[in-house]
Amino acid sequence: MKHLYSFQEETAGGKLYLVATPIGNLADMTYRAIETLKSVAVIAAEDTRQTRKLLTHFEITGPRMISYHEHNKNSKEEAILSVLRAGDSVALVSDAGTPGISDPGADIVRAAVEEGFAVVPIPGAVAGVTALIASGLPTERFSFVGFLPRDKKKRQRELELLKHYPDTLVFYEAPHRVEETIKALLEVLGDRHLVIGRELTKRFEQFSRGKLSECLEWFRKEKPRGEFVVIVEGSGGELENPFVEKKWWEELSLSDHVEKVVQSGIPKKEAVKLVAKERGMPKREVYNAVIEAEFE
Repeated sequence: MKHLYSFQEETAGGKLYLVATPIGNLADMTYRAIETLKSVAVIAAEDTRQTRKLLTHFEITGPRMISYHEHNKNSKEEAILSVLRAGDSVALVSDAGTPGISDPGADIVRAAVEEGFAVVPIPGAVAGVTALIASGLPTERFSFVGFLPRDKKKRQRELELLKHYPDTLVFYEAPHRVEETIKALLEVLGDRHLVIGRELTKRFEQFSRGKLSECLEWFRKEKPRGEFVVIVEGSGGELENPFVEKKWWEELSLSDHVEKVVQSGIPKKEAVKLVAKERGMPKREVYNAVIEAEFE
């Protein structure tokens, strides 16, 4: 185990701050977030134009700003690490909300941790949690899914894995894809209750509640606008899905475990990965067991 205090010890390099920003209403910006952005040498922003508006509003003028997003994360990673190695600090911000949630923030965090730099979270708004607490659906247990895959087959496979989750499910979706996503949810999960949060924290904030079928009908009449958080009720039962039930596979061999997963419609390659993850063992070991069983 490696231990690193965020504030109680001096480190050789700078710190990487993960700064949450408002998801709509600028009044939700915290004092700590403002002070952190003023203090760092560099701000790494998912969208520099969006962040520049935020900095202007709060009169933050000191830091240099660079872009860091899904399409340039590999080339910009070294630039950010170089700043940290030089002893200066960097603040990572997304378009809105908390960096690292449905954006490439986790990649630079991983790289910074591997080099021993302190990573300091500056908490604030998260759209999924904001919608969840106002949804009226159970909040004791929930699973954050974020954006589903765009590919139809991949999306269906992921929904099949979620089908038996008793947790409330939290999805993000863009307006041009939300109708297609609701249709997929209805087809795989059945006609469950859902709540849609739209324009969260803004003037026209709206919560829409009903069944998936009713939502689909609504979207056929109304053009979806704004970014959506879709909250869907869980299965209502026990954990029946073998991918979330703990130790359902305890009496099975590795090859039989993989075979059970394949029978549920998952390709063998993906099944090997899932089994390895579930058992906490190397993928190669699971793969070898499957090969050996096939030649017996």
